[in-house]
Amino acid sequence: MSSVAVIGGGPAGMLAAAAAAKNGHAVTLFERNEKLGKKLYLTGKGRCNITNLAPMDEFMANVARNPRFLYSAFNAFDNHDIVRLINSMGVPTKTERGNRVFPESDKSSDVIKALSSYAVKCGVNVVVNKRIAAIAKDGESGKFALEGIGRTFDSVIIATGGASYKSTGSTGDGYAFAESFGHKVNPPMPALIPLVSSEDWCRELMGLSLKNVTLKAYRGKKCVYEELGELLFTHFGVSGPLVLTLSSIIADMPSGISCQIDLKPGLTHEELDKRLLRDFEKHKHKQLNNAMIDLLPHRLIATVIEQSGIAPETGVDGITREQRRKLTETLKKLEFTVKETLPINEAIITRGGVDVKGINPSTMESKLTEGLFFAGEVIDVDAFTGGFNLQIAYSTAFLAGNSVR
Repeated sequence: MSSVAVIGGGPAGMLAAAAAAKNGHAVTLFERNEKLGKKLYLTGKGRCNITNLAPMDEFMANVARNPRFLYSAFNAFDNHDIVRLINSMGVPTKTERGNRVFPESDKSSDVIKALSSYAVKCGVNVVVNKRIAAIAKDGESGKFALEGIGRTFDSVIIATGGASYKSTGSTGDGYAFAESFGHKVNPPMPALIPLVSSEDWCRELMGLSLKNVTLKAYRGKKCVYEELGELLFTHFGVSGPLVLTLSSIIADMPSGISCQIDLKPGLTHEELDKRLLRDFEKHKHKQLNNAMIDLLPHRLIATVIEQSGIAPETGVDGITREQRRKLTETLKKLEFTVKETLPINEAIITRGGVDVKGINPSTMESKLTEGLFFAGEVIDVDAFTGGFNLQIAYSTAFLAGNSVR
């Protein structure tokens, strides 16, 4: 039996600690906050999107960064395994649109309590309110010394998370630990994060949510993203599921991306023109801004008309074919430009982290330092929104915990 220190009490830390302890190791879990799983409270808007039950090929298609690195981890512990484990802890789950799994209670606290109780039940010694500032390995004994801890450990699992939501404890400590052992750390960048628009009209629509629209994004003339879904206008620009996914795709260079919103993706230009003619006939003798109430949310009408270059007080009786063409063009291509992302502290996850080339994908052990393991968001692997990132945390953690010797 060996002694194991796990640094970080998020989902990856709790599961890695439990896995190692279940194998008979003496495990101590160190968490800098006053309780475990603080960031987990925020996931799924407080409901905790536990995982995603997409088939493996579809799941991997949703991993934006280094998906090949994860195959061994997923073979060891996949999305169905975590659901079975959570259920066995007395937390029933439900599967919603897009294969997203939530606790039936819609309370992230139930998942946190289950994971933390499971770790303790497996024999993990949990130490909260304890930040580990540095790690060193003794060349003679091969033991790891943690600064401020009066004993050594045979192995260390780093599960400190990324660099977003610093108030939850994700301050990038794991990157410094990794670098101190010679690992390359790719610069942390925000991913799954709202975008700041260059145009004021996006901000003027703050709070308006659009469903069943298509968002296209271009870098120059190349289309880098196209998806149907939901979008939200904010006081700084745009957010919502479509935008969060886009932010991960353009994370390396978000500035200057040109975007188009198709407000009526189910209609062709010709069908939309016919729809306009029907609406204009229904609301004849009215001004244009009062004749589009059946087609668009009220708050969006003025923006579409303005972007079309038509005076809103124009009577529909006088709308020309060319003006209708401009309207349909705007409805199918409402354009805005990405100025930047919000600061990394606002990101749901972090792009970047410990380079996977320095980690053995079959064990999550460092290729440079025997007995040093990594799990979760500290590794340079990230995915789109929908429960995929939490599953990465579970799978890498389970493999790391079970690989400790």
